[in-house]
Amino acid sequence: MIRLLLLLALTFGLASSASADDIAATGRGVVRVVTIAVVDDQVVGFGHGSGFAIAPNRIVTNAHVVDLAERYPDNVVVGIVPTEGSKSYQGKVIAYDSQRDLALIEFTGARLPPSALYTGPMTEGDPVVSLGFPGNVDLATARSAADYIRPMTPVRSEGVLSGRRVLSSVEVLLHTASIARGNSGGPLLDRCGRVIGVNSAITRGEEGDSTFGFAIADTELAGFLHDAKQPYASIGTGCTSIEDRLRQDADADAKATADAASAKRDAATQDAMTREVALEKARTEAGRARENVMALAGLLLVAGALVIGSAGLLESRGQRRQAVWALGIGGLSVLVAIVVFVLRPSGEVDVPLSALPKTRISTPDAALGKLMCTLIPERSRITISSSEDVPIDWGAKGCVNGKTQYVGANGRWDRVLVPDAEQTVSVLSFDPATRVYSNTRYLMSAAGMEAARTARGVVPNVCNMDEAALSRLAGQQAAVRAVLPPLPNEKLVYSCKSAR
Repeated sequence: MIRLLLLLALTFGLASSASADDIAATGRGVVRVVTIAVVDDQVVGFGHGSGFAIAPNRIVTNAHVVDLAERYPDNVVVGIVPTEGSKSYQGKVIAYDSQRDLALIEFTGARLPPSALYTGPMTEGDPVVSLGFPGNVDLATARSAADYIRPMTPVRSEGVLSGRRVLSSVEVLLHTASIARGNSGGPLLDRCGRVIGVNSAITRGEEGDSTFGFAIADTELAGFLHDAKQPYASIGTGCTSIEDRLRQDADADAKATADAASAKRDAATQDAMTREVALEKARTEAGRARENVMALAGLLLVAGALVIGSAGLLESRGQRRQAVWALGIGGLSVLVAIVVFVLRPSGEVDVPLSALPKTRISTPDAALGKLMCTLIPERSRITISSSEDVPIDWGAKGCVNGKTQYVGANGRWDRVLVPDAEQTVSVLSFDPATRVYSNTRYLMSAAGMEAARTARGVVPNVCNMDEAALSRLAGQQAAVRAVLPPLPNEKLVYSCKSAR
């Protein structure tokens, strides 16, 4: 009965929301890991630590947090308590490495936002942040055992990276962020919210000594996940503030727009010059043809006159028959000369447009076909997303991939995506002139996502909308933008080229 009540308690609870910043976004994937040992319906052991999502339904924690569950799976319940929502879940240990002090837990019933590993360089003195559920805070605030299985926001503490060490053949990070025993298994983050280690131990401060924390290093975590055949997101780009990145990208975007306008003007000038050259060539050819015809008429006239003159000479010699033929041929030649002169070309040019070079300038609503978009790292800020190339099929009037309608304004096309299965709102934008595609991502809380989905309403996933439908879509997108945080968490900027 006690076991049943404990399992029921793991299923119900209340949640509190987290603030909208990079650390809080990662914090929504941080969980409390609870272990309850039961023998003959009697609780004989209780422990808890922290963990974080590496996949929507898989949690990384320390091996020592779930050691009892690994040794006595039939007598130990593993509980996963998210930071948001109204439920907790039962988990199962699926990978365990006592040497690295890491474990992987799987659970069902919910999807958590996964964390990303930072694989770039970290130097001593860089700021770090720890997230988790320190036991001394629980002891000070908990009023009952139910408080340990009630979803709540993880505790945040800040410090600096103090160095790397090797303990028992395992690489660890030494840092000054305050942690306690309940932080075991929680993430150590850079200031952009990427995981750089897994908190596992602390030094004891005695006689005024400073307290330091130890975290299993990113290299060990990556090796453990590889051995467990667990895919994970990794980011190698350095951490910049979203404010700096947005400002820099705005400058780059303005330059790209100016360059595109200049290129468009150059293309128009080049096209005009090409067309003028074609017209001049046609004029020259027409003048040459007129001159050639007039010269032919002159030759025929002179030849006819000479032949007519020879007719008189023949007549004087008594060659009447030959004189008649000469007179006829000469008269015909003069007549043909007159006809050729009258029908000579005017010299004016009448070239059909189809015969001139076609303009190379495309209109903003023209189809571009299949494009492959490659990330521009210096214009992007990534905390959890993949940096792989993105293929798009850009159709006429903002139709993407044959099914997603974008809304156009001032030569740019936008679409706000609010998925049902993720806690992320994406504002997608494409500029056909510069062929720059961007994805501005907001990593939202559960409450924020609910507000965004309510504002979005029902959006048909079709293209070629009529004016009324486009107006409704624009209104829905404006409503979603109104409930978004002031700043996004990520902005991914791509340069697109023809996939052919």
